[in-house]
Amino acid sequence: MRLHRYFARKFTMTFLLVLAIFAAILALVDLMNQVGRYGGTGADFGDILQLVALSTPETLYEFLPLIMILSSLALFFGLARSSELVVTRALGWSALRVLIAPVFVSLIIGAVAVTVINPVVSVLTGRYQALSLRYRGGEVAVLSLSSDGLWLRQGTDDGQAVIHAGSANATGSVFHDVTFIMFDADGAPSERIEANRARLEAGYWELDRAKGWPLSNSENPEAAATELDVMRITTTLTPDRIAEYASTSPSISIWDMRAHIAQLERAGFSTRRPLIWLQTEFARPLFLATMVLIGAAFTMRQVRSGNAGLMVLCAIISGFSLYFIRNFALILGESGQLPVLLAAWAPPMAGLLLTLGLILHLEDG
Repeated sequence: MRLHRYFARKFTMTFLLVLAIFAAILALVDLMNQVGRYGGTGADFGDILQLVALSTPETLYEFLPLIMILSSLALFFGLARSSELVVTRALGWSALRVLIAPVFVSLIIGAVAVTVINPVVSVLTGRYQALSLRYRGGEVAVLSLSSDGLWLRQGTDDGQAVIHAGSANATGSVFHDVTFIMFDADGAPSERIEANRARLEAGYWELDRAKGWPLSNSENPEAAATELDVMRITTTLTPDRIAEYASTSPSISIWDMRAHIAQLERAGFSTRRPLIWLQTEFARPLFLATMVLIGAAFTMRQVRSGNAGLMVLCAIISGFSLYFIRNFALILGESGQLPVLLAAWAPPMAGLLLTLGLILHLEDG
């Protein structure tokens, strides 16, 4: 038990060190990017530092698999060089027994990342998006969902337009029970348009059986109302943009994702992408543990083999290969070619089993 605590403490300290190094590098790179992006927008250096502090945690969260495999390489490379692994083998410990503590710590880190860090990152990301869009003078959101349907916002030649729809199809190209509220450049409502259906085409909305009421310079909007079988309104929105924004958003935490999926179902959007994202987050602790095993498989015996650099390179290539295989499986899942659970859980499970087999073959014969 004492050795387990020792390996757990050593791996935790190694992970925190690698995390701190990555945080410093990413913050520096992000600082340069933010200065170039917002240097001429009126934001001072304090505002830019705030943007860096808000955006860096999201990048670190995405880099967790790479941080985990580098921590594993550093740990076992150091243990091998100091002959501590030789001592543990002399005590009768197998390779799998040595790995119990690091794998357990990686599972805890993954669980904390999913349950605690993910909601924090989502809040910070939402704040970053709001601040960055404010500095650039853009819109805060393109789409939002509610219990009574969905709301869209778009820019027009004369101002802004707010769109409400009762439901939509899965691709975000056809909307039902649609209401358009047009605003002029001063922010005052200028026209209200209602239609049974609105179809989003390339560069315009096509409204069926539309009725419009002028809201400015009209004492009786109903008397001045017009009805058309087909009406077109220009737009810069696209179905892909609407569907992508509705399906996933970095500002939605794992605790709010189920409610978001329920809202998508009521609105008529496809829920495959958020379901895959949710299952991928659930599988994150297992994926991080697999990264630890990959690092251990190639470095626990590297000193005696005399090929330290080659083994480290093989470990990093294997980790990146598993990462890309997982992303490819997620793409297949989003397109409907793989079931959701298979797309999210098969890559980390396959990587775990293959790595365990490699460790047993190399270490225990």
